[in-house]
Amino acid sequence: MQIVVNGDTVQVSGEGISVSELLALYELDPKHVIVEQNREIVDRGIYEKTRIKEADRLELVHIVGGG
Repeated sequence: MQIVVNGDTVQVSGEGISVSELLALYELDPKHVIVEQNREIVDRGIYEKTRIKEADRLELVHIVGGG
C-alpha cells in the first residue's frame, strides 16, 4: 500500500495498518509524536484504532523539549 509520510511517498506492507503500527515501523515513541492524517490531528488515545488507508497523507511531528 502506498501512503505519503512527511511529504515522501512510501510503500508499507499490509492493508489498513494502524497509526501505532506505523509509528513502530519508524521507531517513534507515540508519547512524543503528533500525527496528522489527511490534514486532521489524530488523538493519541486512538492511535491503535485509527487505520491508515491507501493514498493517506500523514505528517509525523516529533516533539523535542529543550530549555
